[in-house]
Amino acid sequence: MPEIELSAGVLEFDDTGGSGPVIVLLTGLFIGRSLWRAVVADLAPGHRCLVLELPLGAHREPMRDGADLSGRGLAGLVAEFLERFDLHDVTLVGCDWGGAQLVAAYGPHERVGRLVLLPQESFENYPPGLPGKTAWLASKVPGLLALALQQMRIRPIRRSPLNFGLMSKRPVPDAVMDEWLRPALGSARIRRPDHGPRLARQFPDGRLAEVPDSYTLIPEDQPRRCAELIRTFIAENAR
Repeated sequence: MPEIELSAGVLEFDDTGGSGPVIVLLTGLFIGRSLWRAVVADLAPGHRCLVLELPLGAHREPMRDGADLSGRGLAGLVAEFLERFDLHDVTLVGCDWGGAQLVAAYGPHERVGRLVLLPQESFENYPPGLPGKTAWLASKVPGLLALALQQMRIRPIRRSPLNFGLMSKRPVPDAVMDEWLRPALGSARIRRPDHGPRLARQFPDGRLAEVPDSYTLIPEDQPRRCAELIRTFIAENAR
């Protein structure tokens, strides 16, 4: 699979190629780029889709010692990725992790034309929901996060509210979740309905689209509707 060496280390990515409008899709905490498999399959015929595997737990290549893996540091990696490929007028799509908002805040502004923010952390909802706060607390005790991850080997536990149970309405296929968790094991969020309209108001021409019958991981619950909304948004805001 393709990979690129950035300042923090080697990152894997998928690239459908093509000359259509460019869409860059980001991953989330312990969520691999296969999250976007159905959405990309729908959008690829008319768009160039790149899915970046960020170092958020599902990545397979370790980052360099001393790499800045803070939220702003990860947003910097996204910016570096856009610059290395010389991508312009990008539609940046985020789900779960709020990094697309950080890229919008810190740049490169000249490369991003549109943002699509699926359910994700925002405002004071950080770390988001019960799973996010649990992970944050676990990270404060040396070794506890690694120990907590071991329970994810038991597939039924993955669907508990403390883990991935509140993140998608339909169970993520075991093979897909195995792929996401394998890197972390081998070496989630509760929605805030009021944040959607509030977040839309923060951006010029921002709009809110609700997707019924889904939770945070809309690409798993409603991939066709997700792709349809992204496609329409790009077409209506073409430059």
